[in-house]
Amino acid sequence: MSDRRDTLTLHQRILNDIEGRIRSGEWPPGYHLPFEMDLAAQYGCSRMTVNKVMTQLSQAGLIERRKKSGTFVSYPRSQSAVLEIRDIREEVESLGLAYDYRLISRALRPRTAADLGLGFPSHTEKVLALSCVHYSGGMALCYEERLIDVSVVPSAVDMSFVSVPPGRWLLDEISWSAGEHRIGAVGASDLVSHNLDIGFGSACLFVERRTWHLGSLVTHVVLTYPSDRHSVIASFGH
Repeated sequence: MSDRRDTLTLHQRILNDIEGRIRSGEWPPGYHLPFEMDLAAQYGCSRMTVNKVMTQLSQAGLIERRKKSGTFVSYPRSQSAVLEIRDIREEVESLGLAYDYRLISRALRPRTAADLGLGFPSHTEKVLALSCVHYSGGMALCYEERLIDVSVVPSAVDMSFVSVPPGRWLLDEISWSAGEHRIGAVGASDLVSHNLDIGFGSACLFVERRTWHLGSLVTHVVLTYPSDRHSVIASFGH
């Protein structure tokens, strides 16, 4: 088990090093990355480990692998639609209202079969399960249910999240390279109606979100809002 942890730690270190150089601009778009055998020698690891890192970077869109030419930092790609990941506190305070937050539950538990259906990989051993309520102007605004893969964000294990919302903490702790939103309507369940202080079956808006870091799923979250207290805006650009 120790050897496996060491390998994962080295793998993550190589990922972080290369991503950091790309995002900081040290390796700008079009930059020719060192060959895999050279990186393997630099980090003192197998070429297979480096190849796996390159595969994740390529899947995240940070690098481009060209046959016979090598590997290059990708040029930014245009986006046809952007749904920004925003901090709930910032949204509330931008309206001139007081923000508050309450943690309801926190549990570090083994990964379940249901978690696999959400996109967590089979090698994930444990996830941190959190539920909380966000308040706007003294009124319950949002009920949050979140799972975090602690193998991707191990520092989450030591966080109580009593005073710091998990979404805000994750935005500061780890960069995300890909995200997915699913938006829909649902009737309030017993749990949701209790925590949002609304009637059972009341119309609610939910935002289900998954975010990845270099191909690894970081977190899955469902944010449920009373339908009359929140709206979603999508921005389009190119």
